[in-house]
Formats: sequence, C-alpha cells, structure tokens
Amino acid sequence: MRRGKLYICPTPIGNLEDITLRTLKTLEEVDLIAAEDTRHTIKLLNHYDISKPLTSYHEHNMKKKGLELIERLIEGEDIALVSDAGMPGISDPGEDLIALAIEENIEVVGLPGATASITSLVVSGLPARRFVFEGFLSSKKKERREELNKLKSEERTIILYESPHRLLDSLGDILDIMGNRRIAIIRELTKLHEEVFRGDVEGALDRFSSDKIRGEFVLIIHGSTNGEGEIQIDIQGELLRYMEDGFTKKDSIKLVSERYNLPKNQVYKESLGIDRIENRE
Repeated sequence: MRRGKLYICPTPIGNLEDITLRTLKTLEEVDLIAAEDTRHTIKLLNHYDISKPLTSYHEHNMKKKGLELIERLIEGEDIALVSDAGMPGISDPGEDLIALAIEENIEVVGLPGATASITSLVVSGLPARRFVFEGFLSSKKKERREELNKLKSEERTIILYESPHRLLDSLGDILDIMGNRRIAIIRELTKLHEEVFRGDVEGALDRFSSDKIRGEFVLIIHGSTNGEGEIQIDIQGELLRYMEDGFTKKDSIKLVSERYNLPKNQVYKESLGIDRIENRE
C-alpha cells in the first residue's frame, strides 16, 4: 500500500506574494493541510482560490494530533504542513511532526520559501558567512540571562527572534551581558511597516524606547571578538586592504571598527603603525 508524503510548505511572512508556484501547486494537490492556525491559513488559501480540508496542528495538540496525522500518512494521504508564517519546523511544533514522519519511514518533502531569519541576516549588513540561530530566548529573566551568558563568547553572528513585549528587557540583558555590540533589528519584515534598524545595542534601546512597540522582531547580533576564543584580527592588514581599494585612512578606520566591533581608538592606534612603515619607506 502506498504511503503518503508529508510536504513542508513555507508560507509568506507578511506579503502574500512571497509564496512559490510550487507551494501553491502542492497546496492544491494534497489531501489535507495541517495548519498552526486554521483561521490564519484560510485567508491565504482564499486569496489563491485553494479549497482543501484543513486541520489544526499546534503546540497545544501536537502530541495527539501528530499521531493522527501519521496514521493518515501511513494510510496513503498526502499532507501539507504549514505554519502561520515562514518555514514550518523553525521555532514551531512542526519539528515534532517531521521527526515522527521520519521515524515511520514516511517521505518528507521540503519546499524552499520564505523564512524571516535568513532574510533578516542578509539585510542586516552583519557578517553572514558563519552564523547561529537561537530562536526565542526564554521569557523568564534568569533563564534568559543564562542563555545570553552561554552565547557571550560565540564568535558567529547570532540570530534571535523576539516578541514586542519582551524586546526592551532582552536588549537590556544583551547590553549588560554582551556589551554594546553592533546589532540589527528587523521589524515587520515584508509588511507595510517594515523597519530595519542598524547600529549598536544602546542605540536600539534608545530607538525602541521612544514609542509603542508593535510587530514581530528578528535580532541579528555581531559575534564576540573579545575574551575567550577571541578572533585574531590583522587590523593593519584590514586597514591596508580598504586603503588599497581607494578608501581614505579615516574611512578605513571607521569601516574596520564597525566590521569587527572594535573600539575606534584601538583601530586608530594600529593605523599609526602604518604611518611609521610608510615614513621609513
């Protein structure tokens, strides 16, 4: 007997046009759509004139409903898994259903599409070659600070999700534990009131303390360049590379300082070594 397939279908994180043709085709062809919130998903389906049976699958019913969905897959039904927004399985209960399906040798088909974390990283302007995704920090202050302490020496760029009512508390803890690092905060990505803040943690606290905080947030934090596991940076070499590309020494100091989250006076002192070398020549 043929077993069904579980399709992982990313949905728009704001703009309804951010959905692939393949995802739309899949939603039209499956036997059932398992949605985090059926009321939310029906709006998307109606927008694209898709009429398919819906069932809820969320953190409060995932144990019981997950087993029911597995049974239907075993019996040959194809099921599309969708979350409220973005890629199912990322910081949502879809992760459990995917694991159950794999345990039962059910084929899992992942479709590419919208995801807030990677899109935010790309527009942040912070290093994107190496990064770590941590999802939501704990809502409890003690646990949140413990989590940040563990991340304090992380050298890779850090991606976090945060809700509006915890944003200022989390930024305060980040400043206290990690210091005044470079940070980008992306709010309401792809939506009407999309905003990208680029600066440091102190600047972010000032910006978001000034008005009522609304929307969902992605925080992109520069990795550690100090303390244990410190990245070894050839500051003079980096300065020379920028200067060879046509930047002034002043601009090169600024760019190196920003790129590696270094104090400007430290980079300036290193630049004096370049002057001494040039004078000898």
